[in-house]
Amino acid sequence: MSAQEPLKHYQWGEGCDGWNLVEEETLSVKKERMPAGTAENLHYHEKAQQFFFILSGTASFEIDGEKIEVNTQEGIHIKAGQKHRILNQTETELEFILSSQPSTTGDRINL
Repeated sequence: MSAQEPLKHYQWGEGCDGWNLVEEETLSVKKERMPAGTAENLHYHEKAQQFFFILSGTASFEIDGEKIEVNTQEGIHIKAGQKHRILNQTETELEFILSSQPSTTGDRINL
């Protein structure tokens, strides 16, 4: 998709950026960037499972009350229904690929 047309850019959270690489009903793949010191709101998805792959930086995740650190070139799988959020608690930018199956469109419950 991205080879044939420009990527769709969006902004989220506190100055975070994202680009849709694939956006279909059954699969979503995004590249996202989080500035230092930013965090996402705690939430869950009823249907979608997600996989985060860290391109650069160190991500902190809260998943069902557990804190997990994920470094560059590492990934983490989050199952549907797990309460989670990603945080950048470092002083450097964080970049990652986020795959969701199916797409999270209309499937996000903020807590």
